Formats: sequence, C-alpha cells, structure tokens
Amino acid sequence: MITFSEYVSLGHPDKIADYISSYLLDRYIERDPDTRYAVEVQIKDYTVNLAGEVSSQCHFSDDEIAQFVREAVNDIGYTRQYAQRWGIDNTICGDQLEVHQYIGQQSPDIAQGLRGWGDQGIFFGCCHFIKETCGMPLDHTIAKRLCKTLFDSGIGGLDIKTQVVMEDKKITKIIVAIPLSKTHVDVVKNFVRKRIPGNYELIVNGTGRYVAHSSIADCGTTGRKLAVDFYGGNCRIGGGSPWTKDGSKADLTLNLAARKLAKNYALQYQCGTYVSLACCIGKQEVDVLIQDKADNILLEGKQIIDPAFLRKTYKLDTPIYASMCRWGLFGEYQQDKVWE
Repeated sequence: MITFSEYVSLGHPDKIADYISSYLLDRYIERDPDTRYAVEVQIKDYTVNLAGEVSSQCHFSDDEIAQFVREAVNDIGYTRQYAQRWGIDNTICGDQLEVHQYIGQQSPDIAQGLRGWGDQGIFFGCCHFIKETCGMPLDHTIAKRLCKTLFDSGIGGLDIKTQVVMEDKKITKIIVAIPLSKTHVDVVKNFVRKRIPGNYELIVNGTGRYVAHSSIADCGTTGRKLAVDFYGGNCRIGGGSPWTKDGSKADLTLNLAARKLAKNYALQYQCGTYVSLACCIGKQEVDVLIQDKADNILLEGKQIIDPAFLRKTYKLDTPIYASMCRWGLFGEYQQDKVWE
C-alpha cells in the first residue's frame, strides 16, 4: 500500500499567515482569557490583511496590532538580517510589513449560542498504534521531522516543503523544496541522506532554482495547510482552520477532542483508531463514531461534550496558540499539551 504526506515549515507563506493569527490571539488571551476570536490573515509581498471578529475586554490600537504582526514574522526568522542576506526582492522582513485591519465584533447571533458549540461542523481524528511516532502516521512524521531539521539547520532559506512517499512502510521517494542561494543542491541531498538512510529517490528543488520565497513568491492565506497540520494523507479532515479560532470554537477544540478520543481508544484496543464527530451550533450534544483501521465500529452514538469544560481542560484560555502552530497540532512536538 502506498501512503504519502507533505509538511511545510513556519516560513511557508500560508504558515506565516497561520502564525500571525495565532500570535495575535496569544496577545489577547494574555490580557483576557475569555477573548472570543476569529481572525483570518492574508499576506502578499510586504502587505498583510487581517479580517474577522474579536470580542474581548482587551482593546488594542491599530498600531499595537500592527506591531504584533511584525513581531510574529520576525519571530519566524524573517528579520532585517535575513532580508539583507537574501535580498528584499527575494524575501520579506517583519519590520517592514504594512498591515491593514478589518476586524469587527462577533455576531450576537453566534454569541447567544456559546453555552454549546459556536458552529455546526464535522471533525475527524486518528491515532496509529506506533509508539515511536506518538501515534501519528509514519510518512507524516518523517516529513515533519525532515522539515524541522532543515528549518533548524540554517542550510537554506526558511520557506521549506518536504514530501514523503512510502510503500509498505518503506520510503520510496522524498521531495524537498528549500530556498538556496550559494549552497549547492548536493549539499542538501547529502544532508538528507545522512539523516534518512535508505534506497529511495530524492529530489531537491525539482525546477533547479529556488531563491525568491516567503510571501514574495506566493500569497499566504490562513487555513490552506490543514493536511499538513493534521494527519497528512492518512485521515479525513473536516471543519475549518484551527489557527484562526479561540478555544470556544469547534474548528479547534473538537479536532483536539477527536485526536484525544482516538489516542484513548487506540490504547484501550491496542490498534489504530479513527474518530468522527459532528456538532450543532448552540448544542453540547455531539454525534460520535469510533472505528478501528478495518472499519469495525468500536463506539457510535451521541455524547455531551461541553466546550467550556474542554477549553479549560486543554488550557485553551492560556497563550499556547503560537506554540501549537509551530509544528502542527499533534505528535512529538506537542507532548506538553493535554490532548497529547
């Protein structure tokens, strides 16, 4: 059986957008843990657009919000020094971003329903019974580990994509896209093969040249890398982006609950498990289906899942959103989180 997954670094334009929103939410929650937040981000070249709704006892000025955006992008590594090294025509610098804001108050029609879930939606979780990968799919874990290793190494630029193809749990192909200026492709190939031994096809920068990157090369938008953030090519994905929402929103919290249920049932039944959840706005009752990898039903029916309880249990009223966004919601780099 062939399986495959990709991963992208925090320097990818879509992940820059995710990180800006997560970083801004942390700043609100530091001052008001009961903040309700839903802000989308788009970044192209040196321009950032924020659009959405915030309800909070904390009120930031436009200048303060713009400064938080710049801090977030600098935090990724897009600093003045980085831009000087690559050239302003090839990458961005957080300090030089222009920020436009279109943020309003949350609709009272939604707010009145917040004793239950803040929207209807469907959500999925999985846990593969593999201890070495913290229950995450193997191809996804390898792609993520390689992406993080390249990102941390400084061997190339910050905007990195990795892709892993496996057949019967053996790697058959690895694809890497990484900005390179003076560093030769062979250096990256040697770097990868030293860390991942085996007989597989390795492609680095398939077009042969990759210098312009970040939002200079591509427009970044929140929520476009959900397969990266969840389970790669190994599980259905539902709901919206978790990176633009506070903990009262099902798009975040029921995805975490699905993963937690999958882990619990995998441990109980000693097998890989898949979880499906469906909720309704204003209601706590959630439809639940839990299956093993052979589609045998382990549980089906309805459960009361209280969003306020999960929000407290998972500590989603604390500023942990940027740390969640860095390397995906699940797996080995989130072992300090309650759902893991």
